[in-house]
Amino acid sequence: MRCCRRSQVRRLSGPGRNRPGARIGGPLVACDNFPLAGFDSVAGMPTPEFVTGLRAHIGHDLLWLSTAAGVVLDADGRVLLGRRSDTGNWGLPGGIIDPGEEPADAAVREIYEETGVIAVPEALVAVSVSGVVTYPNGDVVQYLEVLFRCRATGGTARVNDCESVEVSWHALDSLPDLDARTLKRISQATAGTDRAAYAFSGVANVLGPVA
Repeated sequence: MRCCRRSQVRRLSGPGRNRPGARIGGPLVACDNFPLAGFDSVAGMPTPEFVTGLRAHIGHDLLWLSTAAGVVLDADGRVLLGRRSDTGNWGLPGGIIDPGEEPADAAVREIYEETGVIAVPEALVAVSVSGVVTYPNGDVVQYLEVLFRCRATGGTARVNDCESVEVSWHALDSLPDLDARTLKRISQATAGTDRAAYAFSGVANVLGPVA
């Protein structure tokens, strides 16, 4: 998601700042040019303005959004990971696709905004659908997820916005603690095939009797 560099961060004041479960790595922050609509102490990541506008109409009801992420590899075959500021978990860089934005463009933008690394997409790795996510503030979301394998071409790995507390390269045989979903994505991206993974329920399940 678009966020701010730490030099552009303002500290939050008020009741949300010191709630139990506040993010690790220092006080909660917001971006002066990117308001934290629906801000929550656990799901405290910046929210795109178009999502804020939709929430004004539908409240907490299920919202279908698209995301793009990248498994970014450097010349030594290491993968780029960031440790999230809201949960403390390591993960792949990525975020919500803006309306009308090409998924590959969104992946490159998100990678740079979060990590300072310039990357070029080389292959579409997977298209998947997340489970239904209910955030602590009550917002319900489900994501269409587009994953790319990317090659690093420039920049320097660093904490480049307020969404991460650490950003670094990791050898594939020396990864930090990752959830099963992230491990699967890395495995898919490094399997040596350019065939994208996807789930298909079968013609009979999709079309029913007409099949």
